[in-house]
Amino acid sequence: MAGHSKWANIKHRKGAQDAKRGKAFSKVVKDIMVASRMGGPDPEANPRLRLAIAKAKAVSLPRENLERAIKKGAGLLEGENYEEVMYEAYGPGGVAILVECLTDNRNRTASEVRHAFSKRGFSIGASGSAAHSFNRRGEVIVSAEGTDEESVMMAAMEHGGDDVQETSDDDGKDVFQVVCEVPDLETLREGLEAEGLKVTGYGLTWIPSVSSPVAGKDAEQLLALLEAVEDVDDTRNVYANYDISDDEMARIVGG
Repeated sequence: MAGHSKWANIKHRKGAQDAKRGKAFSKVVKDIMVASRMGGPDPEANPRLRLAIAKAKAVSLPRENLERAIKKGAGLLEGENYEEVMYEAYGPGGVAILVECLTDNRNRTASEVRHAFSKRGFSIGASGSAAHSFNRRGEVIVSAEGTDEESVMMAAMEHGGDDVQETSDDDGKDVFQVVCEVPDLETLREGLEAEGLKVTGYGLTWIPSVSSPVAGKDAEQLLALLEAVEDVDDTRNVYANYDISDDEMARIVGG
């Protein structure tokens, strides 16, 4: 089991944009609705909903908004019907890109994602055109507070995890990412919680099966493209199999 990998340099997560209050509210409301629709409105029986509620409270979503989102998701109130969609593309340097969105209007979302790519000289590919460069995996995020990598790794091995990495979440807090085979996700989550570890997120993710090294202008254009795609309102996650060295990343960010 590897203790470190290049995921932080491969899986591009949303960050600073979501600091905006309105966008943060929109994100957690959609997450609550989807979680409630998939697993029911009772957070005690729906772990995904419990996590969505915790994230909503962290951004101070008003209680009435939270309760309305749960009811809409469960079909107890009329409202938007959100669905998950994914777009695939290739960017600068031949980097494979997956864009996961949550939308109530496929045509609008497709148009906005397509525009983010076409404005920079790239286009969305057919389904399956880029996904073959990734593996679908389960992922559990564990808070690093009060624990260490060895403890998380031992617990992960005991409960079906097959890789652990130290990284940081969207808020800059230290966490461990634990991955597993998709069917083992719930078992892993429950096992880690039973070991006394604090789970702050879990779900399905995409892990690159091969990485594409990029540098120079390609790296600069790639990061600008990913930022533009992430800025689309309906975007939830962006995955890209790029490998940019620490020195090159520091040059780009510092420049």
